Amino acid sequence: MRRHKLTAAFTFVALVFLAVETGGCQTPTTSPDPNADAQAVKQLTKDFVAAFNAGKADEVAAMFIERAELTDEAGNNYQGREEIAGLLERFFKKFSGAASTMTPETVKLITPSVAVEKGTRVVTTKDGQASFASSYTLVKIKIQDHWKIASAVEDKNDSALSPNDRLKCLAWLVGEWTDEGAEAVIRISCRWSDDRNYLLTNFEVKAKGRPALKSEQRIGWDPLTKKIKSWTFDSDGGRGEGAWTQAGDRWIIKSDAVLPDGQVGSATLFLEPRNKDSYVMKGFDRVRGDDSEDDFEVTIVRKSPEPTK
Repeated sequence: MRRHKLTAAFTFVALVFLAVETGGCQTPTTSPDPNADAQAVKQLTKDFVAAFNAGKADEVAAMFIERAELTDEAGNNYQGREEIAGLLERFFKKFSGAASTMTPETVKLITPSVAVEKGTRVVTTKDGQASFASSYTLVKIKIQDHWKIASAVEDKNDSALSPNDRLKCLAWLVGEWTDEGAEAVIRISCRWSDDRNYLLTNFEVKAKGRPALKSEQRIGWDPLTKKIKSWTFDSDGGRGEGAWTQAGDRWIIKSDAVLPDGQVGSATLFLEPRNKDSYVMKGFDRVRGDDSEDDFEVTIVRKSPEPTK
């Protein structure tokens, strides 16, 4: 019953748009061909994606009818093609080069001139370091043998994001890094796993020229806690686990550890990028067993590439 009511509601909305846009009842100029119309409805979505990925706000807006409505995932409603065009222009200015995919899950011809399409949309920023997913519903109507969008509604849908999508915000960590202080030298190497669902990091610390500690870390999306987490294993037998939270450009890592002697430890780490070739690492609230340890701050810089022979 609920599905029938929902379909009826979409049909009613689309027919109202159709009547307003055409000034009354539509008289098709050709005999309806369901197969051709189904293909045309799907093609409209493909054209939408192509124009969006090209950053052409006017072309995207032209795919809507004059009195179309668009509701974004935050519930903001935009009335008419002009408002929708303005929204698109602001988006492309702020996220220049962003790319979208749209994957239809159902496409139904409700009448010869009304179609409802539902699917999943993923938008990724140009640098590939952030992705946003939503479920969409498009009501499309046929006017003078051309299909247009009458209504578009988006709802946030994080479940459509892959583990890789969720880690793109940390892609800046990939590479070879170093910090050479007076007391110790830190070497850090970070790469994607073969399946690109994890970031794999190797740490090597040398104190006064002698190896002091090596660690292996795996960073990934934890579907249980719905957070980015890290799991670290030290060469001396210790292990740790961290929960990552983003606050602006800064990452806050709350970590707990089990030390080789059975004691437990904890700390709060801040990672804050300065530019593409350096970031600051800070340590606070560091506890080892019953003892507190000093705070620290180091600047990690990207290692210069080896000279070519």
